[in-house]
Amino acid sequence: MLTMATHPQTPPAMTGAESPIGSLRAPSVPTASVAATFSPLYRQIKALITQSLDQGEWKPGELIPSEMELALRYKVSQGTVRKAIDELAAENLVVRRQGRGTFVATHHEPRAHFRFLRLVPDDGDPKYPESRFLECKRMRAPSEIARLLDLKAGDAVIVVRRLLLFESVATVLDEIWLNGSLFKGLTAERLADYRGPMYGLFETEFGVRMIEATEKLRAVPADPTTAELLGVPENAPLLSVDRVSFTYGSRPVEVRRGLYVTTRYHYENELG
Repeated sequence: MLTMATHPQTPPAMTGAESPIGSLRAPSVPTASVAATFSPLYRQIKALITQSLDQGEWKPGELIPSEMELALRYKVSQGTVRKAIDELAAENLVVRRQGRGTFVATHHEPRAHFRFLRLVPDDGDPKYPESRFLECKRMRAPSEIARLLDLKAGDAVIVVRRLLLFESVATVLDEIWLNGSLFKGLTAERLADYRGPMYGLFETEFGVRMIEATEKLRAVPADPTTAELLGVPENAPLLSVDRVSFTYGSRPVEVRRGLYVTTRYHYENELG
């Protein structure tokens, strides 16, 4: 079993009587001596910018203040801000555009479409698939799903089942579990009417941005129902990808199990 994680680094927790950066109400930073005790100053600036992103001060796709403006805001050097932005860009939270500035990353950008969908054809360029939704219902969370979503057993969740078709061929069967309190109003009709990536819908309509995920991969045989939906023989080998997706603050908001047909595709991930 292979486990992959795409979590950005989290600044070390503060100890003693001091409050952690995430609880600060104003965009101020500790004195140099205190900052040196807990974490590098640029990491604290990174945490404050991330906090503003989490709180929706700058929306996905919007331009954030310049490095100079942020340096004045936080009373630090422009170089410190630049180092914080460098890490945020490396973690796909912001996007630098030459001559235009730095923007909040969004799932609607073409470059983001394949960040969480790692299935690549053996020949040719990746193509974004068509979604065919089979089910969308609200129910009480089973204990394991509740644990993964940091909920109580019996809390409301939404279950979505869909097929992904590449060039009109069913290739992936997804079962997706979502925190019900965050996705009120999500229906099969709303999913079917939406044109674009599912994470784009979550970002635009529900204010939930997926920024990181962990995945576990294993080989499994196709059960009769899955075999029929994917058009493969019963017990044919499939790639099972179990994912937990997180929003800001490493808060889990989605559990997904995808079953992949890999006769003409492979799962590709970049390490390092």
